[in-house]
Amino acid sequence: MVFLEDFQRHWPTDQDNTYVDFVRAGKCGNAAARSGNSRWRRLTEVRTGAAKSVFHFDVQGSVAKSTHAGLPWLLYLRRQVTNGVHFWPFDGWQIPVGASVVAEVYPSLWNSGFERGSRTADQHDAYSIAAWMRGADSNGLLSGFFDPGIKQHERKIAEIEGWILGVA
Repeated sequence: MVFLEDFQRHWPTDQDNTYVDFVRAGKCGNAAARSGNSRWRRLTEVRTGAAKSVFHFDVQGSVAKSTHAGLPWLLYLRRQVTNGVHFWPFDGWQIPVGASVVAEVYPSLWNSGFERGSRTADQHDAYSIAAWMRGADSNGLLSGFFDPGIKQHERKIAEIEGWILGVA
């Protein structure tokens, strides 16, 4: 929770009318103190071979804005739902029975397996993740994705940096 509290202080994008671009421009928050390096990638991003850094703004396929807009809302969830929510892998690699899970996903891992139809790219990403998870759960395979089979020293890194569900 310390990370989320610190992040929210610097990137208060959960506040009314507070947007990532406002924080980046110095109108609120303190982005300069927590901007990171656009070339730095987490271990899980390196493993995908294609995922962009959460600090790489203003490029095609960037997730930086959505990451910086969304992280403060995780603090909100943590505070509002004190029991029954599991932030994977930060709360551990094993999911307690009956818990709801918050996990990072990378739609590019799964979206080519589903027809796009009339959905926009963003709609198709959301649909693909939900459909993949439903199918993997129905087949009894979903729980295996929460144990990516990475080495112990990589797990320690991932417990700090996070991990993308489905990346081995």
